[in-house]
Amino acid sequence: MLTADGLRERFPEANCAVVDLIRDWPQIAQESDSNADPVATSENLAYVIYTSGSTGLPKGAMNTHRGICNRLLWMQSQYAMTPKDCVLQKTPFSIDVSVWEFFWPLMVGAELVVARPGGHRDADYLAHLIQESSITIIHFVPSMLAAFLAEPAARHCASLRHVICSGEALPLSLQGDFFRALPARLHNLYGPTEAAVDVTFWECDRESSLNTVPIGKPIANTQVYVLDRLLQPVPIGVPGEL
Repeated sequence: MLTADGLRERFPEANCAVVDLIRDWPQIAQESDSNADPVATSENLAYVIYTSGSTGLPKGAMNTHRGICNRLLWMQSQYAMTPKDCVLQKTPFSIDVSVWEFFWPLMVGAELVVARPGGHRDADYLAHLIQESSITIIHFVPSMLAAFLAEPAARHCASLRHVICSGEALPLSLQGDFFRALPARLHNLYGPTEAAVDVTFWECDRESSLNTVPIGKPIANTQVYVLDRLLQPVPIGVPGEL
């Protein structure tokens, strides 16, 4: 049996403090067992993700606790995840969608299934994983959703409850393909990485007569502005830049 002394002998020399829980326990036990006081504020950074989406030049987009908490709380209010739900985490953590994939299910005690590395690019693998794990909530960029729907196995993913799209424009034809293949609800979200993942949302309608898929309205505590080339608000119905 390996003793504490024997274990210490196996540690390499390092310029760091080593805590021996057995030897030092009498001293450790004298410390307070209450939770440490929080030191982060709503304005502190929660994460930095590099993006080039809004300027074409790579930069670190800094998001605060306030921004991402607002985004997560809005998502829970809008889509009402429960502990019975199961989310598939498949987005690489260098992309902002991964933030809600990780943290939203943890907020409500839902199940989180992590896809294998590179699995987000394998439509057949995803279709079978959805079935095996009874996934109820998943995210796709529209181009990957098209590849997913092309897989025959996708028709059998009856456990899906919410499918969320963002990252690219959602084509009207793809919306139709989705509703012909699956009974789930389809949501089109839009937002730059700088604004804590998403700023607008739209629930797609199976009976819609629109000739495009809108990006919808602002999420909670968020405003969007349509401006002209002089950065002045345009009247309703007049094209401009968001």
